[in-house]
Amino acid sequence: MERINLSGKTIFVTGAAGFIGSNLVKRLFKDVKNATIIGIDNMNDYYDVALKEFRLNDLGNGVPEDTRWIFVKGDIADKCTIDGIFEEYKPQVVVNLAAQAGVRYSITNPDAYIQSNLIGFYNILEACRHWPVEHLVYASSSSVYGSNKKVPYSTDDKVDNPVSLYAATKKSNELMAHAYSKLYNIPSTGLRFFTVYGPAGRPDMAYFGFTNKLRKGETIQIFNYGNCMRDFTYVDDIVEGVVRIMQGAPEKKNGEDGLPLPPYAVYNIGNNQPENLLNFVDILQQELIRAEVLPADYDFEAHKKLVPMQPGDVPTTYADTSALERDYGFKPSTSLREGLRAFAQWYKQFYG
Repeated sequence: MERINLSGKTIFVTGAAGFIGSNLVKRLFKDVKNATIIGIDNMNDYYDVALKEFRLNDLGNGVPEDTRWIFVKGDIADKCTIDGIFEEYKPQVVVNLAAQAGVRYSITNPDAYIQSNLIGFYNILEACRHWPVEHLVYASSSSVYGSNKKVPYSTDDKVDNPVSLYAATKKSNELMAHAYSKLYNIPSTGLRFFTVYGPAGRPDMAYFGFTNKLRKGETIQIFNYGNCMRDFTYVDDIVEGVVRIMQGAPEKKNGEDGLPLPPYAVYNIGNNQPENLLNFVDILQQELIRAEVLPADYDFEAHKKLVPMQPGDVPTTYADTSALERDYGFKPSTSLREGLRAFAQWYKQFYG
């Protein structure tokens, strides 16, 4: 592994107004000295743009004196925009978090996934080829494991059975990155994130959608009759993993034939502790009552309905994080109650 000191570096973060992206930028502000951080986001309306603006404003208010922060409103699927950023700023470390997310949305709006997740990522790879970078880190997803029966999911498992277009695009990202690492010696690391949650998260995620519906007195649907297990991972744990991995790029070395071996790696970042969806929802409603988002006498049983599995969903996600622990000395550890408490408190402040 090649150690990378981020101090004084130019770092390019795509999806900077997104949930993980904005939290990562905030963390870089805090920990990296004399950095130039360029963020890009297309600010699309897949979910409430006010949330993205809230995150951006929060970033704008927290820029340290020794940091240069540049935000570009643009789309990674626009090759001219990406080439222009690389040509002007020559980033040394790139973190690609921009993507069209969501399993169910990929069934009704496939075009968005091809544009952002395939063409957009191709543009990033091409730019890394022409303006060499020290490390490309990119978001993959636990969705690539598809209908794998073996748990916990290991990055050594074969993942050739995606059950959604979203999962297929994320697996494609890993294959594309491998090809570019092999052909052009670009150090790249893919991160398979497992069900990320926390304050100012994505409203299309179950915990956020449940909260919105419960607050309006509507009924929430719990899929697979509540028999889903999810490896819920708190956003701060995800960011901690990303920052550590940014600082350790796969080593460039030659094989026995004298040709470069691809400096390529993939890691899971998950809590390594799947939770039953019914238990998750129970803790969520307790914390919503505690934060006074819901009244103390809320009749929760009257507002939930157990329904069959949705197309594109899987019954279990469970991360094997042993490689992350071995190589970076890190394992996510935030408990579900701790994470949902932070979300409920934020929700109360943001929505009153």
